[in-house]
Amino acid sequence: MNLPSHLRYTATHEWAHVGDDGLVWVGITDFGQEALGDLVFVGDVKIGAKLAAGDVSGVVESVKAASDIHAPVEGEVVAFNDALTDAPEKVNGAPYEQWIFKLKSSASLDGLLDAAAYEASVGA
Repeated sequence: MNLPSHLRYTATHEWAHVGDDGLVWVGITDFGQEALGDLVFVGDVKIGAKLAAGDVSGVVESVKAASDIHAPVEGEVVAFNDALTDAPEKVNGAPYEQWIFKLKSSASLDGLLDAAAYEASVGA
């Protein structure tokens, strides 16, 4: 399983990290995208939405299932990766290179899982 050590993870299969822009970048994990299969839609992300940690922030849909995307920490949604509108399959090809949305947040990512803890949580 591909788990970059510089990222933090949630039990609901999101990854997060603070980018050079100071924002929290959020995507879905390799395990999450593999469980869903070929993605056909990524969206329903509302710019300006103020979210608590764990709130639904969007959705990903595949040919076999749909799944909510959750905010890993509290914050305000300030960006959506528009490239995924026409090419959601990019997440399947490179899940850690395709952020889905960005949060403006002062929350720490320290409460999220590190790579080893996430790997243990999914039984890999």
